[in-house]
Amino acid sequence: MNNSSETISILGTGLAGMGHAGGLSEQEIIARASHQAVAASGLKMSDIDGLITSSLTSPWWVMRMAEYLGITPKFSDSTMFGGSSFIADLLVARLAINAGLCENVLVCYGATPRSAPSSTAVNNMRAQLDPQLYEHPYKAFNPTSSYAFAAGRHMHEFGTTREQLAEVAVAARKWAMLNPDAFKRTPLTIDEVLSSTMISDPLTALDCCLVTDGAAAFVVSKTSVARNRHPLPIEVLSVGHSHQHRQISSMADLTVTPAAESGRQAFKEAGMRPSDIDVVQLYDAFTITPILFLEDLGFCGKGEGGSFVSDGRIAPGGGFPMNTNGGGLSCGHPGMYSAFLVVEAVTQLRNEAGARQVDSCQTALVHGNGGVLSSEATAILARA
Repeated sequence: MNNSSETISILGTGLAGMGHAGGLSEQEIIARASHQAVAASGLKMSDIDGLITSSLTSPWWVMRMAEYLGITPKFSDSTMFGGSSFIADLLVARLAINAGLCENVLVCYGATPRSAPSSTAVNNMRAQLDPQLYEHPYKAFNPTSSYAFAAGRHMHEFGTTREQLAEVAVAARKWAMLNPDAFKRTPLTIDEVLSSTMISDPLTALDCCLVTDGAAAFVVSKTSVARNRHPLPIEVLSVGHSHQHRQISSMADLTVTPAAESGRQAFKEAGMRPSDIDVVQLYDAFTITPILFLEDLGFCGKGEGGSFVSDGRIAPGGGFPMNTNGGGLSCGHPGMYSAFLVVEAVTQLRNEAGARQVDSCQTALVHGNGGVLSSEATAILARA
């Protein structure tokens, strides 16, 4: 980080409407999560002078949420990078705070695709209007088919097996069984993943993330200020972000994602290596994505991700704690997920995760994915 700038730290966090929002709107559950986060920060909503949020369905979401929350922020941003947005937002928040534009930034997101689905119709409309989506005339079942391309290529090139993909889903479920907020908490086996309905070869229904409601929020301030407001602020040591393509047909190599660059940036800025990380939260929209990200972020070599996740290594007690809330595969996935990764990482770093708590957790890496392996954002967090 530039010596003239200061790190930011995460204060309070909040969750609301997890699984099924019970008839509440997107704005209502975001407001509930936001009020939790602000209160847990030792602040009032009137202290929030920066707001960052975005939506899959509304281009004016930041204005709608500011109005709904009753705040007039000095700084606002609604840049949308898909599911990676809320980790990339940490970089935007840091820049705004260090520029003196604001002091306390609320980052929030929520959606209700399970109880009030709307994004599917919006996405189909956008695809019809965008002539550059070359896959659209072939009626691909996106985004699943795009990720199936990546999975198939990884299997062809490196010998990755469907059983190894299933290991990711089974490990996520084992973590979810320890998390009272998780949507799916029943036991799951590799055979059940393999025998579930084929959605887009080689990905079955249980290789795909959930569709749930949910909202997450967190507040960030300068680290020097945060230490006076919260007994355990979580410092954002670094943030990296990279995007290289929009549609999967423009991806140069289906086995190498922009995480290779976002991870390089994050580790360099933090002055750390993968071996310095105690807990990892990786966006798992599909079982192939954590395998790709483990490789690209340097936790294992390219092509070794399948063997890396095998034999329960990423499950509870397996030695490499990953996606400890159950992830998008078993905890919840309301359209975009990276804000929930941040909340879980903070929960672990504060030793507040209960039955799923990772011992001696001092550092965490969070990694968000947007589009079809299009936008990747990586941040490293630590106990201040």
